Amino acid sequence: MDFRYLGNSGLKISEITYGNWLTHGSQVENDTATQCVRAALDAGISTFDTADAYANTAAETVLGEALKGERRESLEIFTKVYWPTGPKGKNDTGLSRKHVMESINGSLQRLQTDYVDLYQAHRYDTETPLEETMQAFADIVRQGKALYIGVSEWTADQIRAGVELSRELGFQLVSNQPQYSMLWRVIEGEVVPTSKELGVSQIVWSPIAQGVLTGKYKPGEQPPAGSRATDEKGGADMISRFMRDDVLTGVQLLQPVADELGLSMAQLAVAWVLQNENVASAIIGASRPEQVSENVKASGVTIPAELMAKVDDALGAVVERDPARTAENAPAQRPV
Repeated sequence: MDFRYLGNSGLKISEITYGNWLTHGSQVENDTATQCVRAALDAGISTFDTADAYANTAAETVLGEALKGERRESLEIFTKVYWPTGPKGKNDTGLSRKHVMESINGSLQRLQTDYVDLYQAHRYDTETPLEETMQAFADIVRQGKALYIGVSEWTADQIRAGVELSRELGFQLVSNQPQYSMLWRVIEGEVVPTSKELGVSQIVWSPIAQGVLTGKYKPGEQPPAGSRATDEKGGADMISRFMRDDVLTGVQLLQPVADELGLSMAQLAVAWVLQNENVASAIIGASRPEQVSENVKASGVTIPAELMAKVDDALGAVVERDPARTAENAPAQRPV
């Protein structure tokens, strides 16, 4: 496992992060989830990402149990705040001072730790003054409940405003967590250049495009039984944007590139996002331990320029690059 610095900080994280969105506490049983975490640790992964909203707090509880007994100083534990949790009352959502301060306490209890290494704003809250949110984060850092602060799916302008306030308040905003893959490159035009300038890293989610980049979905064919495209708990909705024949046809053309590198299609997809120097880590999930063991083989891979070009040629016009999609995919008002 290779390690990278997170933003303009001294914190090193594993370039593969284990995440438990859509799995722990919902899609897989707790014992299987624990086996996946053990597989991640065995593979050298030290960085774990979750959120209070995943399975309405259950995912944090499962991760806390799975990591119990591990040397805390050897781990980097990340979580997030924003989406509705608990009974989803009027203040159980957003980035108000009240919700942020109460949420960090709940997360720490569920994760069975005194602090998280990174606390992230899961989305931008249009209904709370940014100054209020950033002051709450500053206080959490000073209380020792979080070491660093990050955001998720913020636009370039929002990241710039957040970094400016964090510097005024004396803490570090070091990361952004966006969707990024061969098929979804909307951060490349604005978010990445701004982040480079400001010393902010990307911790990217869905590098395999919810499984589409494994090549298991074939154009003109029904999705395999039990796959994410057939999951009615949310997986099918998330993957639907990629389930077009033109996208699936382009993905099939990536197999020769993977073969030339001696990688599986999934490993190629993870290795591809790690070629971006602004990416500190790629988040992988798993419903089986062997998926973890396979995907970590993307760590340390260098893809030559000519093969990167072949990826672009294969996917052509099906790649989404519009920077406006970041803002379009964020809530216009606080969810309830």
